[in-house]
Amino acid sequence: MGIREEVYFEGGPHVGDLIINILIGFTVLGLPLTVGAIVRALWLRFRITDRRITVIGGWMGRDRTDIIYSEIVKVVKVPRGLGMWGDMVVTLRNGSRLELRAIPKFREIYDYIYEQIAAKNPGMVGVQK
Repeated sequence: MGIREEVYFEGGPHVGDLIINILIGFTVLGLPLTVGAIVRALWLRFRITDRRITVIGGWMGRDRTDIIYSEIVKVVKVPRGLGMWGDMVVTLRNGSRLELRAIPKFREIYDYIYEQIAAKNPGMVGVQK
């Protein structure tokens, strides 16, 4: 019998990221951004639970990264798309970083992640909101 996880958010990147980058793709210089947005739209998935952050991505969704909240020391958010979606960078104790791109409802998800970090790391001074 395993421990159940409560899923807070599960889904892919915000559709606005794809739309904006397709529009930019009409210029030759914007083509790499458009290809990146299409790959994200097809294969990038986020799963935020009360125990971990899971990011599935890469070519055809073959890469998976799981992070438990007790390993996180810093989370930074950056709004994009007129604030409709955003990016987050999660820094771990060992110094490695995970970038979460084009997250819908990023402010709410950021607040949830911050609450989970605070609950799993009481007294952690390094966590910045």
